[in-house]
Amino acid sequence: MDDQIRADRVTRFIKTLNQARELGLSVIETTEFSLTLCLPYSDRIIGNPDTGVIHGGAITTLMDTTSGSVMLGAMDVFELCPTLDLRVDYMRPAEPRKPVYARAEVYKMTRNIIFTRCEAYQEGGETVANCVGTFMRIGPDALPKAYRELITGGPV
Repeated sequence: MDDQIRADRVTRFIKTLNQARELGLSVIETTEFSLTLCLPYSDRIIGNPDTGVIHGGAITTLMDTTSGSVMLGAMDVFELCPTLDLRVDYMRPAEPRKPVYARAEVYKMTRNIIFTRCEAYQEGGETVANCVGTFMRIGPDALPKAYRELITGGPV
């Protein structure tokens, strides 16, 4: 699968997630084992109105979505992988009025579990937060065929 097919698959998947759609998440780059998404700055995600700092929940959602979507490029057959555990360490507040990016990678994939790590950062590369996640593989047969075809772009 090439990078454009991966990006299209991730884009279709995150458009099915209400919170990702509301936040305006978009694909920046994808490879077989990595994915970068962007969270654009908006007044809707301000956590502190006095400073304009982004709410930590928006950063967590960005990281969970990136970590939960990265395996779409690593698996030949689409399957949902619900989050089992997500540990987030915040390093600093995100600077106001700047987008936040999250880059996740799959570092281990087993028959039942996928392990990821992710970094949220802003332009200049300064880390906002790091996370590690574990995701449960439920198998492709657990999905309705129409949903699988929506994400993959056609019959599998």
